[in-house]
Amino acid sequence: MRALSVVRNAPVRAAVRLQTLQAEREAGMTTAEYAVGTVAACGFGGVLYKVITSGPVLELVTSVISRAFKLAF
Repeated sequence: MRALSVVRNAPVRAAVRLQTLQAEREAGMTTAEYAVGTVAACGFGGVLYKVITSGPVLELVTSVISRAFKLAF
């Protein structure tokens, strides 16, 4: 009877082992994905900072704010 139970449980054990091997192989993927996302966010932040601090954009923001303060409520 014991041999029969070993044969019946073999596919289950194989599936569990396969899942464990896949998890071990991809253990560092999340860290790498976070690193790439962080670098991309920093790059986007740098470009956004340069655009916002450019002359034409600063003039536009200044004019919008000055017009808003001149409005009568």
